[in-house]
Amino acid sequence: MEVKNLKLIARTEEDLRVVSAHLQDSIANVSDIANLQKNKIFLMQLNRFMWEDVERGVFRKNKRIRTILKFDNVLKVHSKNINQSKKGKFLDFLTIETNQMTDNNYEMKIVFAGDSIIKIISEVIEVTLDDQGLAWDTKNMPKHMEI
Repeated sequence: MEVKNLKLIARTEEDLRVVSAHLQDSIANVSDIANLQKNKIFLMQLNRFMWEDVERGVFRKNKRIRTILKFDNVLKVHSKNINQSKKGKFLDFLTIETNQMTDNNYEMKIVFAGDSIIKIISEVIEVTLDDQGLAWDTKNMPKHMEI
């Protein structure tokens, strides 16, 4: 069975929830995060767990794939509890939260485990998730604690 790389484009808050759901349990290395201020672009490479296959009941090994998360029209980027000098540190993706601000810009928060957050202020929601290359097998399926 040939695996097709996923490419999603988000232009609304609902679209962004879909992107966020596909990124659940992804892992990002601090060194794979870049804010290109002059270009108004924020980029992050993540190792995405391919939940879509598990949910479809596809019987094969658990897989991960590299994916690029790109935000366009970015005005500002702030981070909390992320030390950019620790290039080997990994961040565990939880969700993307978004809200429209009083000035009609959007605040999008990429939330990671351990209360680490990247806050992106953008003129509009224009976010792309784009899988890259081939998926690889992973031994472990992420587990979630019941609350």
